[in-house]
Amino acid sequence: MIKLLRVDHRLLHGQVVVSWFENVGANTILVANDVVANDELRKSAIRLAKPENAKLVMKSIDDSIEAINSGVTDKYQMLIVVESVADAEKLIRATQGKVISLNLGGTKPREGTKNYSKTINLTDTEADLLTGLQQDGIEIYIQQVPSESKQKFEK
Repeated sequence: MIKLLRVDHRLLHGQVVVSWFENVGANTILVANDVVANDELRKSAIRLAKPENAKLVMKSIDDSIEAINSGVTDKYQMLIVVESVADAEKLIRATQGKVISLNLGGTKPREGTKNYSKTINLTDTEADLLTGLQQDGIEIYIQQVPSESKQKFEK
């Protein structure tokens, strides 16, 4: 069961581990990222942030989708972290109904981005992807930590 899908350009870090993992009642963290899946150095760094009581899995986006759709992940209470809006949108669409909301936690400023909150910076294309998900019934919200109020994403 997917407890939370979060976009965070930092992937796994103290804030996610401490704040979100316990708050959502997860027992497994899935880092879904194509680069990390093939980079042993980044995997090692991410393992350092893993809570002792967590199962940590790092897979490519396609392998993550395959695992979710196969049912092999159904026995876990998963917190899924992706690096980008595009990765989140691909995962949501390809897992058809397994994700009902998307937490925007952090996207760094880049050329061509607009600021939507203190931690969310999106291109027009990313904002359009999120709007499309909303139109399909997915709740999209900005919330850096659980103690903050949810801010509905609005383009």
